[in-house]
This record gives sequence, structure tokens and C-alpha cells, in this order.
Amino acid sequence: MVRVKAPALRGKNKEELLKQLEELKTELSNLQVQKVTGGATNKLSKIKDVRKSIARCRTVLRSNQRDNLRKFYKNKKYMPLDLRPKKTRAIRRALTTNEASLRTLRQRKVDTHFSQRVYAIKV
Repeated sequence: MVRVKAPALRGKNKEELLKQLEELKTELSNLQVQKVTGGATNKLSKIKDVRKSIARCRTVLRSNQRDNLRKFYKNKKYMPLDLRPKKTRAIRRALTTNEASLRTLRQRKVDTHFSQRVYAIKV
């Protein structure tokens, strides 16, 4: 089997990807058996390519799964932690703009009863 390219994999659906993944796994097991039994060197060098191709298949499967999950949770109230934006710890813990703008009842009373005075200066 030839080396698999990620852009070619992205166009396939889940069933095709799983089928290709199984084919790659069987090929890898055959190559490993040949390695133990003393196969040709060109077969042994193919092991690395097959392993990398398996990793690419799994990466594309996982990214497709995450994209679908992002679409599912797009307008929900809560989102799984691994789908939320990473940012920094400080930014994640900072108050939101709405929370920062909220005033206590006492502060609202003080603001209404003792509002800023406006002076008009006669020229």
C-alpha cells in the first residue's frame, strides 16, 4: 500500500476511513511477521510508512469527530472542556463583561441618590 496523504483522507467518509485503517493494520501485522521471520529489507523499511499512515487515518477520524461535536454543541449552554477555547488560565478565570458591569443594590441606590452634579458656568 502506498503512503497515505492527509488531504486525500479528509475527503472520505467515516466508513471508508475505518476500512482503510483496518487494511493498514493488517498490512502492519503482516510486515511485523515478515520482520520476525527474516523478510526482505525493503519490507522492513515499509513498517514506518504504514505506522505513519495509520496515525494519519486516526488523526483525520478524530478531527472529523471533533468538528461534528463542535457543530452539535454550538448553541448549547454548556460545552465539554476539551472543546472549549484554551486561552490562558487567567483569561478563563477573569470576569465576563456582563459580570464586571453588574452593580450591587447598595451601589445602585448610592448612584441614584447621589448622582454626579452638572454645573453650568456663566460666561
